[in-house]
This record gives sequence, structure tokens and C-alpha cells, in this order.
Amino acid sequence: MGKTKFVMEFVLNSCSHSVLWKAISTSSGLGDWFADDVRLVGEKWVFVWDGVEQEATRLSCRDKQLVKFRWDGDTTDCYFEFRINEDALTGNVTLVITDFAEESDLDDAKLLWEEQVRMLGLQMGIRL
Repeated sequence: MGKTKFVMEFVLNSCSHSVLWKAISTSSGLGDWFADDVRLVGEKWVFVWDGVEQEATRLSCRDKQLVKFRWDGDTTDCYFEFRINEDALTGNVTLVITDFAEESDLDDAKLLWEEQVRMLGLQMGIRL
């Protein structure tokens, strides 16, 4: 059975669009909240958790809008994506995360993203 696509939105009040962009699109920014360490080695992005490395390829990047990755070795059409939306009327900045998980792991995957974004908020000095 294939993985299920899911999308989560997090409103980041008092968040600078440019600061959020740096947090989702650079190795140093991602290393501050998403993984223990992130390195760019040539075209490969190396994410490290508890000493275990996992490589990804950046599939696309639209300046100050979105960045999309695929884990190396994943033969499916699955990816994970960070997208920034800004409401023109309110100025609210929303981080939209798209990912895929096995149906049996869907709740855990969502909880993990909630925790990761909570860490992002702490890093940026905002409460979620």
C-alpha cells in the first residue's frame, strides 16, 4: 500500500517572512529546528538525527515561496515541501508543510511535524 499525502498549516504570527524563508531553505536554518545538523554536500542535502545521516535532493525552490525535497533512495513520487503563504489583508504568515506517510503512521507523522514546528517557533521567538 502506498503512502498518504497530508498537508499541515501553521500560522506563525509576528513572523518575518524573510527569517522564515532562511529557516526552511538553508542548511543552517534547517539545522536550527528540523534536524540536529544539515549540510549541503555538492547537490545533496545531508540531514543528521542522533548521528544518523539521511540524504535528500532538493527538487524545487521558488525564492521566498517554497522548497521541496525528496529523500534519496525513495522510489515513489513522495516528497516533503515547505511553503510560505502570506495573507495580504492580515499580514499573517503561514507555513504549509506537505509530506507523505504510511496510513498506520499518519498520526505519528503529524505529531512529529507539530513538534518540529514548535521547535521552529521557539527558535524564532514566537509561540504557536
